[in-house]
Amino acid sequence: MARRKSSGNWIQKAIKNPGALRAQAKREGALTKKGTIDPDWLAKKAKQGGTIGRRARLAQTLKRLSRRK
Repeated sequence: MARRKSSGNWIQKAIKNPGALRAQAKREGALTKKGTIDPDWLAKKAKQGGTIGRRARLAQTLKRLSRRK
């Protein structure tokens, strides 16, 4: 089976509505004093289904990617 060449812009394509997760966190009071999203709230939302769960899981993935560099 041949591997597909990965696109370098997958992150930009994965994020349909930039800022939507942060807005949801702000509405629910899950922003820290620094202005970041509370990791406990993010983990709880990542276990849910639907759009909010998908956004939370993507946020966790992007956080891990930034640590690798």
